[in-house]
Order: sequence, then C-alpha cells, then structure tokens
Amino acid sequence: MLDATSTPKQPERNPVPAQIDALVIGAGVAGLYQLHQLRGMGLKVHGVDTATDVGGTWYWNRYPGAKFDSEAYIYQYLFDEDLYKDWTWSERFPGQREIERWMHYVADRLDLRRDISFSTTITRATYDEDIGRWTVETDKGETIDARYLIGCTGMLSAPLEDRFPGQASFKGKIVHTARYPKEGLELEGKRVAVIGTGATGIQVIQTIAPEVEKLTVFVRTPQYVLPMKNPKYGPAEAAWYKDRFQELKSNIPRTFTGFEYDFKNKWADLSPEQRRAVLEDIHADGSLKLWLASFAEIFFDETVSEEVSEFVREKMRARLKDERLIDVLVPKPGDYGFGTHRVPLETQYLETYLRDNVEAVSVRDNPIAEIVPEGVKLQDGTVHEVDTIIMAVGFDAGSGALARIDIAGRDGVKLAEEWGKDIRTTLGLMKHGFPNLFMTGAPLAPSAALCNMTTCLQQQTEWITNCIRDLHQSGSDVIEPTQEGEDAWVRHHDETADATLIAKTNSWYTGSNVPGKPRRVLSYTGGVGTYRQKCDEMAASGYPAFAMSNASAQQQA
Repeated sequence: MLDATSTPKQPERNPVPAQIDALVIGAGVAGLYQLHQLRGMGLKVHGVDTATDVGGTWYWNRYPGAKFDSEAYIYQYLFDEDLYKDWTWSERFPGQREIERWMHYVADRLDLRRDISFSTTITRATYDEDIGRWTVETDKGETIDARYLIGCTGMLSAPLEDRFPGQASFKGKIVHTARYPKEGLELEGKRVAVIGTGATGIQVIQTIAPEVEKLTVFVRTPQYVLPMKNPKYGPAEAAWYKDRFQELKSNIPRTFTGFEYDFKNKWADLSPEQRRAVLEDIHADGSLKLWLASFAEIFFDETVSEEVSEFVREKMRARLKDERLIDVLVPKPGDYGFGTHRVPLETQYLETYLRDNVEAVSVRDNPIAEIVPEGVKLQDGTVHEVDTIIMAVGFDAGSGALARIDIAGRDGVKLAEEWGKDIRTTLGLMKHGFPNLFMTGAPLAPSAALCNMTTCLQQQTEWITNCIRDLHQSGSDVIEPTQEGEDAWVRHHDETADATLIAKTNSWYTGSNVPGKPRRVLSYTGGVGTYRQKCDEMAASGYPAFAMSNASAQQQA
C-alpha cells in the first residue's frame, strides 16, 4: 500500500514513435487514463507532455499553498477499486506535493511512463484528408503520423503570463503561479506583491504572509470565499472513505457537479428560518457544499442569489471587522452573485489582511498601469516598490491550451482562428472541420469549469475510447461532427447557459478575462449527470451528430 510519503521514480525521455494509432497530448488526470485505456484496446498509442514528468495541473501549479479544494477521496480514478484503495491520503484537502506523488503512483502502477515522451511540446498538427491521418511535429524536430489526435491539455493550463506592460523591465523576480519554479522562491524578508485574488491568489496570500517582510495584494474583483475545514486522516478516516468505493463510484458521476453531494433543498419549500438553518449547516461543513449543494436557485433566481450572497457577505464582514478592508475585499450587492464566479476555499485568508505586514490595494477604480523596474505602478502614478511579483492573474480557460498549438484541420482551417471567431464544439469532445481530433476539458462540456475534474475527465476519456472502438467495429477509421450536429449542441448549450446568472457575469467562465475572446459560457451548465446521459445517448443511437468514413479503404481503392 502506498501513501503520501512514497518517493516517485525519475522518468527518462522516450522518443516519440514515427507512426502510431493515437497521440495523447498531456500527462495529467485525463492524459494518463486515456493512454491506459487506448493501450488496453491494443492500439499503438503514445503520450507527450511539455513537463518533465506526469501530473498536468499538479506538476505546474506548485506555488505556495497549492492544494485540493475537492475532497481527496472523490478526486480519484474510479475505474479500478484496488488502484483507489491502495493509496491513502493524509488529509481531507491535501497539498500539491502529495497530489503529485499520487499521480506518480498512478503512472507507476499502470506502467505508463514507457509510452510517454516528457520535455516534449507539440508545435504543429496538420490533418491530411486524403489518408485520414494527422501529421504532428514536436519541438525536438520529431514528426509523428497518427490516426487519432487527443488533446488532454487541461482547461486551466494556458497562463496569462504577459499581462501588463513593462514586465521585462522589473528588476526583481516575477512569476506566474502556474509556472512557479520547482526550487521555489526565497521570500523571507522580501517585499512581495501578489496580483490577483482568485482561488490561486488566495492560497498564495494566506500561505506566504507570515514569512515575507511586506505583502502587498492588488485586488480588482473581491471574491466570495468559504472557510476550509481540513482534518487530518488516520486509519479510521481512510477506512471510512475506502469502504465507500462502490457507493462513490455509483453516485458521483450522476450528481450535478460530479461531487459526492448534490442539490436537495428547494428554496420555495422552506421558511426563512429553515433556509437560514440549511445555509448555516452547510457553511459549517468547510467545503464547497454551499456552492454546489445548497440551493440550485442561486444560479437562476436573482432574489435567491442575493439572499445567499448576503449570507456569505455577512460571514466575511464579521471576520474582517475593518470597514476599509470590507470595502476592498467583500463583494458588494449588484457586483455579481455568489457562485457565478469560481468559489475559493480558504484558511484564515481574510484574517491575513489584519496582519501589520499585509496591505490590500484596490485596483478596481485605479488599475495597474504597468510594471516598472521598482515595482507596480498604478494609473494615478503611485508606485508600490517590491522585490518579487507573484502573478495570480489566471488563464485562457478551456480553449487556450489547444489554441496555442498550430492545429490545421480540413482545408487548412486553423483551430485557433476558428475559436478566435466563435467558441464552438460538439459535446465539448470534437470540433467540426477537425476529423479524428478528440479533446477533454474543452469548451461546452462540464469539465471546462463546472465539475469535479476527475469525474468529468474520466467520463470524457471513456467516451472517446468507446467511440474509437465503435468506429473500428463499424469498419470506419475517421469521425467528425457534422455542421448540423455541432449547431444543435451549441444551441442546446446556449439555451441552458443563458438561463443562468453565470451568463450575465464577467469572469473567466465566459472568457471575458481574455481581451478579444468571443464571449460564451465555457462550461455546460445542464449538470454532469445530464451531460453524461446525453453523451451516452449519442453513442447508443449511432452517433447521429457525427459523420463516419473509411479513409483507408478509399485510399486503397
């Protein structure tokens, strides 16, 4: 049995085979499982990753305080009971190092590294319509001929690094949280700036405040936050969740958000006193339950949204007490509703601002103008002098990672150009005009934002695997969404999303954090269980939204 203290093996770089059945881009949660499944089908499959080892998100995001905010025992693979039970977590919400060790455990247990090329970046992929195959190029000068190209590149893996003018002029160290150095940064006794107060920024801020000389936090959009309760796990707790494997495997994939809990209360059925009791009870759980399992009406009904939002604001104000801090750090009525942005869990985050060495600087009405050699300059000319800048400024979510690869489909159509005009997919799994290109964590599926990631990534990779198997059994080797099929999914997605308050909010959920990005709710909002059902129905009915053909037979003819 392995646990959080196990030491991982060190990988070696394997060359990419010149001709394969399937190339998997990414060695995170989705990529590892996808590789395992396709290899089990007997396909010649290979994985590549820019990183030096497995982990995906949990390789790159090694900033101070990085940790789960999904309970560890549900953020796991559920396809193998022994794989699940032979790993033991140390606490409810473990940190990055422990999570990375878990992913090493998975890679070693399934013997995946022998079919992965690390330190390898895909630079270009071109579809050849005559033979129905992809020609893929790497930064190592390799060329791969693959029947299927599968992007397991992550939904938050394209960091917005070049965010402000003048960054190159800064005399100190400047890093994005998603590219935090393995060796860490020496912060003790330093003047440190953190730009951004989303989930990542919050974890950094609450962690580094005690060690730095001065911490200056630049706050643009105040966040609703929930306190985390993170008990340690001993043998009794481990036995408790491991004994629930079959229950979790059955229930988690069918809930609204892919967590173990779900919405059970209806606002209209309860009195004001009963609603308050529900909110208090769930708030005390110390998890994301208030967001994901209190009242579903918070996503649709502005009155309910405001009442629950005020409940959370009240809790935050009570902890801060200071009126100036409340003004800077607590969302105001009319800003946006609780749950329409990503909700962070935190540990004494608000109390961090009560420290003498921490300053919150509002840049809502006085934005950052540029980075200067001495530090951060605001629009009014004020310069905050610092030694280190930590950028927690987010990502080009959903579409960003694949769009940064030069991918050309039929007739040379570029994926980046297509998504630059309109963010469209079919089921968040494929894109019209790009045959045999599958994707996970992409736009218009729950995995783009509104799902416990392992839940949805397992479902998507399993669908892809079954689709390829069905394709072969039908005598075909090429599959592509039809224009009509894609139009139908986009219409359904938009009708579902536009009924929510998420669609009315500016955030990375709608792509509004990236200048020029077409606006669309990136994540399917109809629920994880519903999405799974629709994907299953698509397969069971013979893939009516897709066209299948046999390029090999046509070539021989």
